[in-house]
Amino acid sequence: MPFVVYRAPNSKKINAVLQHNANLYLVNDFTEKGFVFVPFQETTNTPTVLFPISECEIKSAEYSHSDTFVKSPETAEISPAPNDYKSLIASAIYKIQQNDFSKVVLSRKISTPLLKAQPLEIFERMLHKYASAFVYCWYHPKVGLWLGATPEILMSIEANTLRTVALAGTQNFNGSLEVDWGNKEKTEQQIVTNYIVSQLKALKIEHSNISVTKAKTIKAGNLLHLQTEIISTVNQSQFSVKDLLEQLHPTPAVCGDPKENALKFILQNEGYNRDYYSGFLGELNMTKTQNRNTNRRKTENNAYKSLKTVSNFYVNLRCMQILGTEAQLYVGGGITEDSNPESEWHEIMSKLQTVKSVL
Repeated sequence: MPFVVYRAPNSKKINAVLQHNANLYLVNDFTEKGFVFVPFQETTNTPTVLFPISECEIKSAEYSHSDTFVKSPETAEISPAPNDYKSLIASAIYKIQQNDFSKVVLSRKISTPLLKAQPLEIFERMLHKYASAFVYCWYHPKVGLWLGATPEILMSIEANTLRTVALAGTQNFNGSLEVDWGNKEKTEQQIVTNYIVSQLKALKIEHSNISVTKAKTIKAGNLLHLQTEIISTVNQSQFSVKDLLEQLHPTPAVCGDPKENALKFILQNEGYNRDYYSGFLGELNMTKTQNRNTNRRKTENNAYKSLKTVSNFYVNLRCMQILGTEAQLYVGGGITEDSNPESEWHEIMSKLQTVKSVL
C-alpha cells in the first residue's frame, strides 16, 4: 500500500500517512488536502502524486534513535564519470560566458548495490544523522520507493505567513561554522535570493511585506551551505498555493537563472530524467491543532484550541530511489561564471558521500 513516513527538521516526532488502497491519486490544482510528491518536470511517467487525507490514516510517534543503526557499514567506492561531468561543466561555463544564463544546476545519477541495507534501516540512519533535515521514506507501488534527507524548504504557508529559504553554496564541515565563502558561492546564493524575491513581487506582493535575512552558514550532515530566510505576508484570497508554487518551482537552487534557458540546457545536456530528484514533497493544506492556552491544568483548555491549515514543502535533495537490490543516488551542483570544473567535481563528490554514508 502507498505510504510516507517523515520527520520535520529538528523535530522528535515521526509522522506517517498510510493510504487505504493502492490507487494512484493525482494533484489537480493544489486545493486538495494530503501529502504530495512532485517531480522536477511532470511527465506521464512522473506525475504529481497525492496521498489524500480522505483515503488515508494518519499516525505519529515520538522518535528515539536506536544505536543499532548509528554506524553505517562500509560500501564500495562509487562516483560518476569525472571527465564526463567536468566536460558538462565546461560546456555550461561557455554558455554562461555567452550570456545564455547566469547559473545552471547540473546533476548526475549513480547506481550502487544495496548490500545488506534495508529501506527502513536506511531511513533510521537518516533520522539519526540528519537532525536538522526533513527526512522521509515514500512509497507507491505504481511509482516506486524513495528516501531522502533534504536541508532545503521550498515553501511553508501557515495562515497568511509564507516562509522560504534561498540555499546555495557548499563546502565541507571541518568542525566550525565560522568559515570563509568565495565569490562563486556568494554569487550563487544571491542569485537564488534575488529570484525568490522577484517572483514574489511578480505576484504583486508589496516589497514592504517581504523580509529578507542576512545570509548565514548552516550545517547539513557533513556539509555547510549559505542560507537566507525570506518571510512574506500573503493574502490567500488573492494567491493560491498553486500560484505560489508555479512562481517558485524550480528555483535557481535546482535549475538556474534565467529559469527557461537553464532548464533548456539541463534537458538537452544532462542525459537522463531527474524524475522526483529536485522536485518537492510535503504536507498540502493539512489541518493542525494549536493550543491557545498553555495552562494544561485548566479543564476548559480545550475551548481554546484552534485549527489552522498549513502547507510545508521541501526540495527533494540528498535523496535516492530504491530499485530492487540497487540504490539510485542523485547529486548535483550549481555552476556560475566563477565555477572551476575540478572544484565542482570535488563538491558533488562530497555531496555523494553524504548520501552514500547511510547505505
